[in-house]
Amino acid sequence: MKSIKNSRLIYIFSGLSVPFLALASPHWLTLKGVGPCWPIFWLLPWSLEFGPRYGMFAGLCLGLVLDGVSLGGASQVPALLLLGFWWGRIGKKGLPVDLSLNLGLFAWIGTIIFGLTIWMQFCFFQGNNFSAWFNSWALHTLFAQTIVTALMAPIVCSWLLLTRQKKTP
Repeated sequence: MKSIKNSRLIYIFSGLSVPFLALASPHWLTLKGVGPCWPIFWLLPWSLEFGPRYGMFAGLCLGLVLDGVSLGGASQVPALLLLGFWWGRIGKKGLPVDLSLNLGLFAWIGTIIFGLTIWMQFCFFQGNNFSAWFNSWALHTLFAQTIVTALMAPIVCSWLLLTRQKKTP
């Protein structure tokens, strides 16, 4: 029982660190200036572990906090809600996520969905006022962020999932 409470504390403290990591992303974790998608690292194991309801709630809370600290006009809430629900359904169905490469694949797909929703919101709210320069910048950001997130996700997400495993005496 004590290990379950400790693992929940680890999830809570790691969730509270996501906005700080998003603001002060270490430069050595970037690819041409684009860092990983920090909310994905926390939402993926949380949703797999606790199911779709808690995944959607966590995505909503995390999206609202990150929208509060960012200056952009696009919201992160729709993407995080969708991803929390989808990953929660995968975890609730009992499909084993044994390989850490599966976590990398889920994070890669999730980051693409995340980036495309942000991009579509910018295009929808701004209309056709964007130049080819903006679209090439957005494409570069999307690809760089997906690569960095997919490469780091097996390490970070596996660590968070291992905190929830029961210890055998």
